[in-house]
Amino acid sequence: MQTQAVIEHITRWLADYAQSAHAKGFIVGVSGGIDSAVVSTLAARTGLPVLLLEMPIRQQPDQVSRAREHMAALQQRFSNVQSLSIDLTPTFDTFAATAEVDADTFPNKALALANARSRLRMLTLYYYGQLHGLLVTGTGNKIEDFGVGFFTKYGDGGVDISPIADLTKTQVYRLAAALDVAESIQKAVPTDGLWDTERTDEEQMGASYPELEWAMSVYDTHRPEDFSGRQREVLEIYTRLHRAMQHKINPIPVCTIPPELLG
Repeated sequence: MQTQAVIEHITRWLADYAQSAHAKGFIVGVSGGIDSAVVSTLAARTGLPVLLLEMPIRQQPDQVSRAREHMAALQQRFSNVQSLSIDLTPTFDTFAATAEVDADTFPNKALALANARSRLRMLTLYYYGQLHGLLVTGTGNKIEDFGVGFFTKYGDGGVDISPIADLTKTQVYRLAAALDVAESIQKAVPTDGLWDTERTDEEQMGASYPELEWAMSVYDTHRPEDFSGRQREVLEIYTRLHRAMQHKINPIPVCTIPPELLG
């Protein structure tokens, strides 16, 4: 990959899109992870106004510290960058208490609450984005957005633009190194930060990003039965996740009414 050329391409694409959309700039949710660090740095390079939003919800301390260190570093490097820290924990706690249900009756309660965190952050990004005339800028990569659907529908999947969704996680790491993203972020184990207890992306999906990238590359031409051992297991995981995520990326089904019923 021509890393520097890709950086320049995305930077120009962001600036051109903002101009055509008559937007002032970009708003990015910063989590302390690699994807949001890369996206926020790319947005900053456009020279247009950028608002970084850190939105902790019962967050692990290391995630909070990495996010704030990254925001401070970007503000030092780029005069067009501003940041806000909005603690959404009290708001989420109120919602969770108000919508309380029995976990024995609803075994998917923990996942529903995890997705609610992501959707609360999306609401906050759009609120501040509309106040300042900024585009909500997505941080999903190709594996997450089009491979296994590792995002929340109408949560972190609810964005205006998606600058790194054509890049694999491995490629995002290459951009991070070229963009001088903090070493602590580059070395951090990927996690979505949506759970009270630490759950890495690999633990949740059952495979690492390099493994899933391989599975994505062979998915259209091979079946799990074509492989053995770990490769077969990984392709089975990818196939299951990919099929399950189609509702996230396909258009919302619309019931078409026959014309004779409308006459």
